[in-house]
Amino acid sequence: MSADASAHVWIPKPVNGYKAVEMRATAVDDRAKPGVSKWELDTPALCVDLDKMEKNVAFLQASLKKNGLASRPHAKTHKTAAIAKYQLSTGSIGICCAKLTEAEALVASGVDRILMTTGNLSAGKIRRAMSIRKAHPDFIQAVDYEPNARDLNDAAREAGIIADVVIDVAVGTRSGIPAGDGALKLAQLVDTLPNLKLRGMLSYDGAVQHAKGFANRKATALSAMEPNIETYNGMKKSGLNTEIFSGGGSGTYNIMHHVPGFTDVQAGSYLFMDMQYLAIGSEDGNAVFTDFAPSLTVIATVVNNRFPRSLTTDAGAKALTLNVPTAGVIGEPGIAYNAGSDEFGVLRFSSPLSKEYKIGDKLEVIVPHCDPVVNEYDHMYGIRNGKVEVVWDVTARGCSQ
Repeated sequence: MSADASAHVWIPKPVNGYKAVEMRATAVDDRAKPGVSKWELDTPALCVDLDKMEKNVAFLQASLKKNGLASRPHAKTHKTAAIAKYQLSTGSIGICCAKLTEAEALVASGVDRILMTTGNLSAGKIRRAMSIRKAHPDFIQAVDYEPNARDLNDAAREAGIIADVVIDVAVGTRSGIPAGDGALKLAQLVDTLPNLKLRGMLSYDGAVQHAKGFANRKATALSAMEPNIETYNGMKKSGLNTEIFSGGGSGTYNIMHHVPGFTDVQAGSYLFMDMQYLAIGSEDGNAVFTDFAPSLTVIATVVNNRFPRSLTTDAGAKALTLNVPTAGVIGEPGIAYNAGSDEFGVLRFSSPLSKEYKIGDKLEVIVPHCDPVVNEYDHMYGIRNGKVEVVWDVTARGCSQ
């Protein structure tokens, strides 16, 4: 950031639950000053509608509370310290992190109730994780591998701490130790290691989050969790600590309360929504997932309109990451958006659009999948009533180790 840009700092009054320090807005350039219309931003511009985002947070919290669950949202969606602090201030019991560097970036920015949902295997990462735990007693580390548990215990002893851990019990085949005797034995081992404290278990089912149709999603999710419920019951019968039984996500937030002993949901995308989630359908039978409003968008500029039934924008794969599902152009359902080119999006249409788009005109699109899109941007513009209210640094951008 240039000296001229960093010189302009706006400290807003506390509003809608934000603290002034969390809403520090820095002018990235002359067009990004608070009060500027979102249509004046240089593009591609990553924007979040603050009213919609806040409603999404409030709705999730109310829904989970009604069902006796807590929220422990995943930071991999927003990667932004200010948003994590807002989630904590509005009732979340902690923040999940998928990668160590992500956790380190958030901790350095004042977010300290972190649960690492993946294991850290290398000696260096283990030491760094234990360093976080030494400075922040609420840090919890997942483990799914016996040698790793022993390494964590040794590193905790060297750091002079008792480290909190949870067993990552797999749902499916992506990560975690398979449910059953092996998971129970690992939990029993952790319980005997002097420098580790067992807090419970994780069971996140990533595959079911995008299952289409609520009835199908519910049946699939609960069926997949049956072995994990048996593992949880085995841990409980063995006298092990089961205070944490965490998992679920934005697609199953209103299903996981049917799992006995479940404590909290690791929803992430509920905050922003995207084209993947909009297609899964709601509990009321709507083919569109209407539980949460799409608050995250990218504003793009039309850079070419010279070819028949085609427009080109400046938002391609580097701005939108995925091309399946395609981005959705707000107000133009007849456009097929192809973001397959690195720098450009090519928009095709067969029926007339709502307006004639000139070179330099702007479009607003709902992103295919919010998590990787956020990771492409240094800044996120918080928009209210069409104007910039706050500019947030994407704190953990690129933190993928």
